[in-house]
Amino acid sequence: MTATRPFPEPLVGRFIRLEPLTTEHLPELFRAIAHPIVFAGGYGGGPAGYRDTEEGFRDWAATYFAWGVGNPYAVFLIGGPHDGDLVGTTTLTDFDPEREATHIGWTAYDPRVWGTAVNAEAKLLLLGLAFDSGFGRVLIQADAVNERSRAAIAGIGATFEGVLRRDRLRADGTWRDSAIFSVIVDDWPRVRALLEARLEGYGDRPVLFRSPRA
Repeated sequence: MTATRPFPEPLVGRFIRLEPLTTEHLPELFRAIAHPIVFAGGYGGGPAGYRDTEEGFRDWAATYFAWGVGNPYAVFLIGGPHDGDLVGTTTLTDFDPEREATHIGWTAYDPRVWGTAVNAEAKLLLLGLAFDSGFGRVLIQADAVNERSRAAIAGIGATFEGVLRRDRLRADGTWRDSAIFSVIVDDWPRVRALLEARLEGYGDRPVLFRSPRA
């Protein structure tokens, strides 16, 4: 099967739906993820990338997301008291059809949905899309110092491949080391079963907001 970049269209699960991210989503996305705790672990270039105004967030987003070359998504909840709320973003990008490789990243969620079904289902939807589109390797990475993100990536069944030193420039001008994980097509049956089992554990309960943001 020839790997091809999938057409950006909505992906619908049980707990969330992913819609192609547009600039019209940015005010809601600002309210969801523009919090110091989100950037503290390295998202958006780290703490120096944090913007505390909607205007500043828009300027940051203009160059941060893979507009045009990737498939960025807005993450919305399905069902329950927060039905339709935008709670984060994630992206499928860095498409390399010849190597059958792609990358899931640029992922951030409202802290009130950390530890819920949101991330597991987002990964299930995007990994399924990548493999259905002919890709054989999906990269997932995090700042090496971000233990929470590293644990979340390992928790979905991705394989840790090592640390790529001096990999990306942070917003403060320092260089980050990146913890590299992957899911390859041979892993997919195992990873899919793990994610589906995790989601089954939530039953029919919709996602509820957890403790207030720090």
